[in-house]
Amino acid sequence: MITSLRVRNFKRFTDASFALRPMTVLTGLNGTGKSTTIQALLLARQLAEAPGGGGGVVQLNGPYGLALGEASEVLHPDAPDSCIEIGLDTDTAGRAVTYRLHVPDEQALYLRVPKGTPDGPPELSLRGCGFTYLCAERLGPRDQLGVSAEHPDLIGVGVQGEYTAQVLALNETRSVREELQHPSTEATHGVTTLRTQVETWASDIIRPIKINAQWPPGITASTIRFQEPGLLSEAIRPANMGFGFSYALPVIVAGLLTRPGDLLIVENPEAHLHPGGQSKLGRFLARVAGSGVQVVVETHSDHVLNGARLAVADDRVLDPGAGVIHYFGDEEVGTVPIDFQASGELTEWPKGFFDQIEHDLGRLARARRRGR
Repeated sequence: MITSLRVRNFKRFTDASFALRPMTVLTGLNGTGKSTTIQALLLARQLAEAPGGGGGVVQLNGPYGLALGEASEVLHPDAPDSCIEIGLDTDTAGRAVTYRLHVPDEQALYLRVPKGTPDGPPELSLRGCGFTYLCAERLGPRDQLGVSAEHPDLIGVGVQGEYTAQVLALNETRSVREELQHPSTEATHGVTTLRTQVETWASDIIRPIKINAQWPPGITASTIRFQEPGLLSEAIRPANMGFGFSYALPVIVAGLLTRPGDLLIVENPEAHLHPGGQSKLGRFLARVAGSGVQVVVETHSDHVLNGARLAVADDRVLDPGAGVIHYFGDEEVGTVPIDFQASGELTEWPKGFFDQIEHDLGRLARARRRGR
């Protein structure tokens, strides 16, 4: 498991360090470095995937949906040289790796990797669902989804969730780990197959539903159709189910297919979900983290955060010491690490940290008093 990340001279960071735990939550103001933190991990992932330096370069555009532009744009304006550093500490025999990436010229669309660059940590070199990054711009409802030509064991849900139907179709009879089975499993005939567990979790998080994922022979496409439980209705197209299902389903499928030691990174899991669903998805992700998977979540939702707090205090599926929140404030505040407590309380509550409801309710109360 990756225990810390250090970023030097990359975009807005001159020198920043972040503790990473099984459940790491990144939240805060817009444009303050949350996405940059994840992008640093994705650049390191490229190096870990290609031992020996990945052909001498790290691409800034293309892999994992990265669109960082030219090399000169990702170098901090006050950097003393043309070197960007990404450092990783792991609990794999205390191994530490530091990557030094150089800007070759202003218009380069890559960073140059020196010869002799060390291989990345195994946590970043896993394949299939062993490493999943789901970006904020996931695919909305589609009649057809893509298929990957990789070996079935090496197919993940994709950066945008584009392979979710294929993965679900290939693995629908696979048994889900006991730690990740829905709490109601024992009471509902004890079915632990992936399709049934995905349906159960999706029904809990969004609304009751049956799911049919297919990869029909003869075409290079996959499909997902839905059905109302208990009804003999025709299959419902994703477009007639709303965006919530299409955005949340890849998160659920990827989470249920993880194994201890895997890495799951999700941006904005709350997108298109009702607040109740956001909270339940936060509880689900915390459960995944509590099962031995490293989960990194970027979110603007206090409901997702409160769901993780409930996973600690109520569900007790995540040890409080296994979670950390990094709040990205303004330039003066910087980044504030916040720990979970066994009661679900947090050790810090800095200014601007999910306090907007208090401000709004206070103004509403004052407006009511003025109107009397």
